[in-house]
Amino acid sequence: MGTPDFAVPSLKMLINEGYDVAAVVTQPDKPVGRGNRMASPPVKAYAIEKGIGVMQPLKVKSKEFADELKAVGAELFITAAFGRMLPQEILDIPKYGCINVHASLLPKYRGAAPVNWVIINGEKKTGITTMFTDKGMDTGDMLLKREIEIPDSINAGELHDKLAALGARVLKDTLNKLVDGTLVRTPQPDEEATYAPMMNRDMGTIAWSRTSKQIHNLVRGTNPWPGAFTFYMGERMKIWRTEAVQNDRLPAVQYAIPGAVCKAGEDGLLIKSGEGYVRVIEIQFDSSRRMNVKECWHNFHEGEVFG
Repeated sequence: MGTPDFAVPSLKMLINEGYDVAAVVTQPDKPVGRGNRMASPPVKAYAIEKGIGVMQPLKVKSKEFADELKAVGAELFITAAFGRMLPQEILDIPKYGCINVHASLLPKYRGAAPVNWVIINGEKKTGITTMFTDKGMDTGDMLLKREIEIPDSINAGELHDKLAALGARVLKDTLNKLVDGTLVRTPQPDEEATYAPMMNRDMGTIAWSRTSKQIHNLVRGTNPWPGAFTFYMGERMKIWRTEAVQNDRLPAVQYAIPGAVCKAGEDGLLIKSGEGYVRVIEIQFDSSRRMNVKECWHNFHEGEVFG
């Protein structure tokens, strides 16, 4: 059971390791783009390519769907970014339960968007946790964990890809232990839990009164979606790439207002923040393509204010 690109490496691993994947469950096709063309979830596309049957229930909390799953006869359910919470009736179907691949070091960052929030919050490490799914929001007993560092330059899209690949490897190790009887389950300490709520378009709004590090993390954590943005001369401007610059690396400048352009040059736009400066390196207006600031820096002037 999975929906986005994150789940594909885990499905691919199951097939490559010789597991009998009885069926794939994913969310319904959705309209995308300006033409509202119906698009299949990545997991569905890969399953069809491999000749695996696909279920796309409109409701997972229905007797009809539960009966379909029972008819499949699977001994184990695996979920990876499925996007739906399973009722107890479904969790009770498989002989060996339901194992989930979650993109955080549980109990930290339970919820829908852990990859984004670990970057936005400035975490230095994250990882994968496999767990036995229960009816809560990522609250089941933990199985295996694998940790990775979060480089200061990585964005959410890049970290997503690293964790998707890691998730498949951790799932492989988890299943090996399940098969040989050495898998240990550890209850989560709920008092240490934090949450990673679903992202929305407004979360990319840049508040220049925040520190340069916080703004830099927001830009990275919302790339590629929903994207960090500000306004310039009344037009919305997405900011794709930045660098946090501390005060001690720069001479004093006369523009003290957060959001003010302090310097424009081929190396980027130096913008005053609440603490330090942000060097804006790559931008995109709604009416234009993505571009490096070195292509257009001459259109910006010292003293102009973003926001």
